[in-house]
Amino acid sequence: MSVRDLYGWMVHLITPRPIAWVSSVSDLGVANLAPYSFFNGVGANPPLVMFCPANNRAGEAKDTLRNVQNHGEFVVNLVTEDLGRQMNQTAAEYPPETDEFLAAGVSKARSARVTVPRVETCKAALECQVHQILELGQGPGGANLVIGRIVWIHVADDLLDGDDNFQAEEFGTIGRLGGNVYASTRERFTMERPPRPSDPSETA
Repeated sequence: MSVRDLYGWMVHLITPRPIAWVSSVSDLGVANLAPYSFFNGVGANPPLVMFCPANNRAGEAKDTLRNVQNHGEFVVNLVTEDLGRQMNQTAAEYPPETDEFLAAGVSKARSARVTVPRVETCKAALECQVHQILELGQGPGGANLVIGRIVWIHVADDLLDGDDNFQAEEFGTIGRLGGNVYASTRERFTMERPPRPSDPSETA
């Protein structure tokens, strides 16, 4: 299979995928904003997240990868339904000198621990410092794994109740499916935790 065909099968089958709307800054101070759906949490001790920026069609690193390599910082902005169109706009291939916040009409907010701006209207954002970057492949579509350590978490007040408990029903994030199709997390269901298996020695 070609890389393109393999990618197609993966994005159709591995669903839904959470979206990391990653903000970074270039050497010239230009803000970059781009979405990545090969993204997830890695662990809580230390608190790590990962996303995978693939090389472009020329086999070169994309702006986001170069920025995090050079600066060692980025922010993962979590995408809710109201920001879907602006997030999708930043998936376009802008030249490095373009501020993608401005191109997509997205307002910036200052971060607390990193020098990279975050998306002001996002209900949650994760400020990260680079923990490790791995080159997993080369050439067009070559995979790169960026692992970041979370150093600050932003959560909007309206996602918390009076006792500071997280209200999941107020956090309508979207996930990526295959092609140009997305899914909402608004429809939910719960399942009880399975009972602890009994120890055979306790019933002997």
